[in-house]
Amino acid sequence: MTFTDLGLHQNILRAVDSLGFSTPSEIQEKAIPIISSGTQDFVGLAQTGTGKTAAFGLPLVQQTDFTLQDTQGLVICPTRELCMQITKDLMAFARYQSHPNIVPVYGGASIDDQIRRLKKGAHIVVATPGRLLDLIRRRVIRLNTVNRVVLDEADEMLNMGFKEDIDTILEQTPEEKRVWLFSATMPKEVRRIAKNYMNDPAEIIVGKQNSAADNIEHRYYMMREKDRYYALKRILDFYPDIFGLIFCRTRRETGMISEKLEKEGYNVVALHGDLSQSQRDAAMKKFRERTVTILVATDVAARGIDVDGITHVIHYNLPDEPEYYTHRSGRTARAGKSGISVALINTREINKIRQIEKLIQTKIEYTPIPEAEEIGEKRMYAMMDRVVKTPVDEEAIERYWPVIYNKLKHLPAEEIVLKFISTELNALLEYYKNAGNLNAKQEKPVNREEGKRRNGKSSGKINGPTITFFINLGDKQHMNKGAMVRLVCSGSGISGKQVGKIDIHPEYSLFEVDQPAAPHILPAIETGTYEGKNFRIKISKEKNGRKNKERRR
Repeated sequence: MTFTDLGLHQNILRAVDSLGFSTPSEIQEKAIPIISSGTQDFVGLAQTGTGKTAAFGLPLVQQTDFTLQDTQGLVICPTRELCMQITKDLMAFARYQSHPNIVPVYGGASIDDQIRRLKKGAHIVVATPGRLLDLIRRRVIRLNTVNRVVLDEADEMLNMGFKEDIDTILEQTPEEKRVWLFSATMPKEVRRIAKNYMNDPAEIIVGKQNSAADNIEHRYYMMREKDRYYALKRILDFYPDIFGLIFCRTRRETGMISEKLEKEGYNVVALHGDLSQSQRDAAMKKFRERTVTILVATDVAARGIDVDGITHVIHYNLPDEPEYYTHRSGRTARAGKSGISVALINTREINKIRQIEKLIQTKIEYTPIPEAEEIGEKRMYAMMDRVVKTPVDEEAIERYWPVIYNKLKHLPAEEIVLKFISTELNALLEYYKNAGNLNAKQEKPVNREEGKRRNGKSSGKINGPTITFFINLGDKQHMNKGAMVRLVCSGSGISGKQVGKIDIHPEYSLFEVDQPAAPHILPAIETGTYEGKNFRIKISKEKNGRKNKERRR
């Protein structure tokens, strides 16, 4: 099958051809004919990297009348990186349309610039929920003319706490519209959206839900917790040609790991929520252009990264939500290539590995952490390959040859080779000279209930002890429960299911956290900014004190 067989108009096919697309992916082949009919809502379940943007983007551009000034299409997605990527793709699909105005709106960028572009008449708006709600409150954007709504990465938006925001946005759109929902998984919250806002949608599943791509090799390494960073370095040293992503749970950890690696000479850059938009753009530019070969990122910051050729995804810590493992791993092995997903775990985290294996229906193989001798051998072979493949420009080097010859003529050829190898490897060999074995034996697995609590997979109601925190943001600062969950979880790395009761007051809010998760809060997000407002979090002595008194009784 070709794109011509999918019912696309000629100017859309020209755009597809200019992009070098030849054969549609499975999700495109199944979704485009249904969506293009314009008569039915649609649910598409497919993993990251399967071509979902073109699956909804090509029909969306085709069904938009670019001679009108009205906003006809709305795409809602979880992060600014994904927002920017979708906008870029839609503009490419619309290159042969008449003056298309496709406007991305997302936090972290100038809202004034976005307002100016919207006032010119946006045919399609691509938005993150928080910024879109802000623009709706300011009466800058009206959604009453929207006839196509796309919810991309729907499960991810709900995991990030956007449930209430999405409800509010969809309530602003006309009842008579088409809704196209794309998601990697179909939890009950996504089912609820489909039930409330969609009319008898067609549902397409590409591959098994949550399943891992067949061309990704999954491995895990086990070490003592204190050796986690050193195990990471050994893995990076063992793969000298790595072009990879390292995932960390929190912004703080991301910054710390990238800073340490950079100081030790690794070619690395960080991507997390504390960076300004210009810093994030600069980091991604370096990574895309391979000026740096390792990107250290949080789950939230890495959403929307669409970079070909990533060889390795390294989970410095496993995600709290097992579903995130699939999202992370999907950054490699794109466009038919193969890749490796590497998880670092301590001796108490084997339950998480088993849980993920069950979810993705794929075995994650135990692999010993490389020893010093293996690393040295791997680096030496890589260096020799580079030497053999290096072209020689005899004209350019001819002027230097007398100096080189006079300097080295007294040395035998074998000694010259050894000296060049030593120049490259001496520092590495010295570092690993007295290195020990970092592999650790598995401890006894924790019981099922304790494992659920540790992995953040409680029922959503916290049955055990909690700690209550105070934050100086409330109704007047446009704080709501979804935004609170998003702020707490994205900043600290804990799961949304470890957040309990939330009380929103006019000037402040209180939120409960599962006691084992509470130590992660203040070190990560004691202070910060929310929509331009400074906030401070502290333990609520009054409420926790009252609980303690009740327990003593």
